Amino acid sequence: MRRLLLALLLLSIPVLMVGCNSDSDESTDGNDIGNPDAEQLLAANKDADIFATIDVVYINAENVSWVNELELSLGDEYFEITKQSTTPKEFESGTASKLPVGTKIYNPAKENGPILIAVIKGKKIPYLGVIEG
Repeated sequence: MRRLLLALLLLSIPVLMVGCNSDSDESTDGNDIGNPDAEQLLAANKDADIFATIDVVYINAENVSWVNELELSLGDEYFEITKQSTTPKEFESGTASKLPVGTKIYNPAKENGPILIAVIKGKKIPYLGVIEG
């Protein structure tokens, strides 16, 4: 009987250890670490030049030296800005804080990282995805 209890105890320890592991992919305390959203970026800088896609917010990268060193081609048209707002709660895919409605957004070669290009009056403006990690 003692051997049976000892065996059950030893078998239950790994189960308890796995169940108490805090390295799970899902956050249980509500502090999910993910990509910053429009609300966070506009709270940090109310004049930020950003736009949102389905899962990533992009910020103007005209003054980012390593982005300017890249030779970016337009690539395929990705989408069009459909709404302009500086109210974070109104941000959804296609919303921009400064780009005018109708601005075309292009997706250059994927090897350049999370970069999209807006074209306004023939001028190419790079935007860098704000990605956590």
